[in-house]
Amino acid sequence: MARIQRTSKGKTMKPNYFVFCEGDTEVAYTEMLRAYYRLPIHIIPKRTLLNITPALINRCRSNYVETKNDKTFLMYDLDVPSVLDRLRKISETVLLCSNPCIELWLLLHYTDQYAEITSTECVHRLSKYIKQYKKGKLSVEDTSYLMNHADLACNRAKAKVPYTNPSSTVFRLIEDLEHLRSLE
Repeated sequence: MARIQRTSKGKTMKPNYFVFCEGDTEVAYTEMLRAYYRLPIHIIPKRTLLNITPALINRCRSNYVETKNDKTFLMYDLDVPSVLDRLRKISETVLLCSNPCIELWLLLHYTDQYAEITSTECVHRLSKYIKQYKKGKLSVEDTSYLMNHADLACNRAKAKVPYTNPSSTVFRLIEDLEHLRSLE
């Protein structure tokens, strides 16, 4: 009996999203996005900024099946002035930077922020909206609110000058994920 050869149905693999980040909140937020969008979002956490190099990125990416549309994101806080210069030296990546911290991005889902703000003030303001807020912990209610108001946060973030205080470019990842979802 002859074997019938299988033919491809023409499906293509979804691109891999590699998110390098430092901090529990960045990891929790990215995990929330991965669950919501159901896409191959790979989180590479706990890497100090000094360790982020093109060689490290290539080594981490080599553990996965590569697609032609894979993207690499660097999600870092800009509360230290030299961080941005270091990140900009890494080519072929998308910077997802929040100044002063990732909590500003979360805060933009609830309210706008116009004046310069410190990381401590940002966490304090966020805790008025997310009761019992702790870094790296997002409840089911919090994640639902954040996803339902992501477009509002994106609009607020796009109105700001990137990399200045206050600003966040995390909207770039959200817009990319939404674009990919619209193609399905």
